[in-house]
Amino acid sequence: MNVLKNFEALFVVTVALACGATYALDKSAAPAQDNNMQVVVSAKRMTPEQKLQSVLEERANTLAAEAKKTSAI
Repeated sequence: MNVLKNFEALFVVTVALACGATYALDKSAAPAQDNNMQVVVSAKRMTPEQKLQSVLEERANTLAAEAKKTSAI
């Protein structure tokens, strides 16, 4: 009878440790959810000609979007 009590105690301790370990590992493995996380991207600087071309393309896209919005109204 004493052996059964020892096995029962061993089982309870093992289950408690397993549950605790599962909970701890689940919390530590989950990545942090931060929507305001900044991302650093390394890239070469644009030449002045590339900057001008980019600005012109952006303006053309903006004008096209505004014209489309105006014609939809």
